[in-house]
This record gives sequence, C-alpha cells and structure tokens, in this order.
Amino acid sequence: MRVLLSTYGTRGDVEPLVALTVRLQELGVEVRMCAPPDEEFAERLAGLGVDLVPVGPPVRALMRGASLPSAAELSRYRTEMVEAQFGIFPAAADGCDALVAAGLAQIAARSVAEAAGIRYVYVSYAANSLPSPHHAPPPRPGWPEPEANDNRTLWELDAHQANAQFSETLNGHRAAIGLPPVDNVRDHVLTDRPWLAADPVLGPWRQTPGLHVTQTGAWSLADERPLPADLVSFLEAGTPPVYVGFGSLRPSPGIVERAIEALRAQGHRVLVSRGWADLNPVDDRDDCFAIGEVSHQRLFGRVAAVVHHGGAGTTVTAARAGVPQVVVPLQLADNPYWAGRVADLDIGAALDGPTLTTESLDVAFKTALSPETRTRAKDVGSRIRTDGAAVAASLLRDALR
Repeated sequence: MRVLLSTYGTRGDVEPLVALTVRLQELGVEVRMCAPPDEEFAERLAGLGVDLVPVGPPVRALMRGASLPSAAELSRYRTEMVEAQFGIFPAAADGCDALVAAGLAQIAARSVAEAAGIRYVYVSYAANSLPSPHHAPPPRPGWPEPEANDNRTLWELDAHQANAQFSETLNGHRAAIGLPPVDNVRDHVLTDRPWLAADPVLGPWRQTPGLHVTQTGAWSLADERPLPADLVSFLEAGTPPVYVGFGSLRPSPGIVERAIEALRAQGHRVLVSRGWADLNPVDDRDDCFAIGEVSHQRLFGRVAAVVHHGGAGTTVTAARAGVPQVVVPLQLADNPYWAGRVADLDIGAALDGPTLTTESLDVAFKTALSPETRTRAKDVGSRIRTDGAAVAASLLRDALR
C-alpha cells in the first residue's frame, strides 16, 4: 500500500504531513511526498526514509523579501504551480493507492488522482479554509478584497476568484488527459468530504449543509529534543520569560522592538525566536535572549506566554502546553482565524492585524498574563488531543483496504 502526500508552503504546511507520514509508516504504508524543494524539508523527509519529490520554487526564497510579491507576481506563481503539478504529479502518483493533498494550492491533485483511478483526500489545517456560513473565507494574497459583509456572499466571491485564477489552466489540462471540465475550481479541489486536521476543542467544525467534514484532530509528533544548554541556563536564571516568534513569516517592522519594550515595562524577560526572518533582540541586556530552532513542545511549558503570528502549529502547541497566547495575526490564510479562536476561548489576547502600538501590546500582555487567563489556558490545554495523525492514518489505511 502506497500513498502520495502533497503540499506547498512553509514549515507549518509540511510538518503535519510529516506526522501523518510517520503514523502511516507504523501501519506498514509506504509514503512519497511532493513539497517545496527547500533543503530543510528534504533533510526532514530523508530522516524518515522518504524521498522528497520537489514541486515549485523554494519557499524560503519567496519569504525572504520585506513584503509579499505583487498581485501580478502571485498570479503568475500560481499558474506556474499548476503547470508544474501536472508535469510532476502523474509520475509521483504512479503505483500509489491514494493522493492526500493539503492546501488550496493543490489545484492539479484531484485531476491527477482521477486520471490514475486512485483515491483523493483533501485536508485543511483550519476550519476557515472550508466554505461555511459560520465564518468568512481566509485572506488570499493577490486577490482583490471582497466588498461584502455576509459570509455566504464572501464565499461566492471566493469561488469566483478561484475560477478566474485557475479555471482556464485547470480545464485545459483536464481536457488534455480526457477529463471533463469543472465549473467550480475551489469546490472541486476541496470535495464535499474534506478532512480537517485541527483540534476539535481549539478549532471545531460547525455543521454545514452539503459539506461532510471528517475532523481528525491536529497532526503532530512528539518532539523530545532537549533544549540547548544556554537556553536552559537563561530559563533557570529568573522568572519564566515571554516567547516572541513569528516562525517562517516576516512580521511588520518594529513589532519585535515594541513587544520587548512593552514586556520590559511590565517586568518580564523575553525570548526572541529568530525564525526565517532572523529576528534579534534590540540590545544585549541580560533580560532578553535570542534562540534558533528548538522544541516548542519542551519550551512552551516553561514560558509565561507565547507571542506569535497565528499559525496552526504554534497555536495548538501553545494551547497544548497550557500557556497563554498573544496573537499578532499577519493577514494571511488561517492567521486571523486562530487569533479569533484564542480570543473566543479566553486563553490569551488577539491584536487587530499586523500593525500595532506599544499601548495595544501593553493591554494585550496584561490580559494574557493575568492569573485568570493562565487558569483558562491550562484548562483548555488539558483537553487538547495528541492523536490526530494516528487517527488520520488509520482512517486512510482502512479506507484503502
């Protein structure tokens, strides 16, 4: 039994499929993965005995700029990605029994699976990526901001934008391989039976007519790596610090500096995660310490709060650790959704968009670092599941049998 997994994005997009890979291998299923050609992803998969089938340009290079590419550049990248997928996916899927795709960028995946006669599963890491009247669609960089207020209209406009971007290219390739055209590209990719790899406490799915969602829980692995000795020394030298990090993304200029200023004013120490943007403290005072790649699972239980951009992986890891969060959402994908969930659950504070002041940060930190918020965060943390990837692997294995 062999499965092809596919995604395109940052570490937050790839790591859940790594977790699924491990659980599938434990069940005797062979795995291939299509992902960006970044060296760290190839090394991660090589450690599991999985060859990376590279698709598209390296993501780290795309994220290196101070701002996102222009709308025209993003449109070109998306069209080129569809062309690349139709060129690479058929050979990658050869001999496979299923193709599991994560992310709307996987435009060609279902058509390739259909042509090969194999099972296709679409996976979302957040509920807001699936159409529902209960929430708005996620922000999609490069597409015009929709001028509507109700969620149903916003989802209709979202489908229109997907068609405008992908319909001609997708249906051209489908015709070339003998498949009929599709009239709704987004819903074709998502299917009416998608999987939701998100924790049901942290990011529940609300029943929606016409969409039969299987919610498995978030896909993650236990990360038992010990913390570096210098980090342990910093942690033990004083009160628990506040973690500030934005992962693979580049925050708006000045956010880290303002966060450190506001935290110091309240008497807190700070941990700055360098991330892909290579962030650093503003000075060399001993109340602030910069770290590279470490186990968040080991670290977050030892900090006072986690300040981050609202990625699914960071949000669930902090929630599972029972630590309050301050979310500074970049207006991308699921960031605003997870910010809203943190606020709704009262396990921290969510700031309105990526631009903020020292004053707004000061209020957010006071909210997140209150005893009441910590108590609620610990309660929610005790209910976060850890078996999502194992559940998904078993479901897939059983379906293929």
